[in-house]
Amino acid sequence: MRVERLPSPVRALICDFDGVLTDNRVIVREDGLESVVCDRSDGLGLQMVRDAGVAVGVLSKERNPVVAARCKKLGIECVQGIDDKLPKLRSWAERLGFGLDSVVYVGNDVNDVACIEASGCGVAVADAYEPALAAADFVLERRGGFGAVRELCDLILARRAQG
Repeated sequence: MRVERLPSPVRALICDFDGVLTDNRVIVREDGLESVVCDRSDGLGLQMVRDAGVAVGVLSKERNPVVAARCKKLGIECVQGIDDKLPKLRSWAERLGFGLDSVVYVGNDVNDVACIEASGCGVAVADAYEPALAAADFVLERRGGFGAVRELCDLILARRAQG
């Protein structure tokens, strides 16, 4: 069962943004401004996990301000414009006082593979690209931007309830 693959305790949930909290598409207006669509259930799941004492954050290669705006609204830490995510993931865990073995990382593409492999539990969304799928400890049933993060949050909360 997937819940047993999660660390005990889960100390942090770190997500990629595009393709995980979004469906990996972008809406470009005629003035060049970009927008994305996010699933509100993901936001509620992140809030519940955060309220349960799990650190929550986003590591994104994307430089568009929409990433920071969404994270600010959710009240979660965000680091964006990161080409090599693993050093930032390591320093984040170190700053918070725990090892990567208690971190759950969820991604969807090649730039997430190192974090998926290094974390205590690496997870891929259902529609992730093959390298991320191959690296993951397990694959979610839902696609990015369609409740995948909420699915993972529910699993984390179930794992915490097990002790």
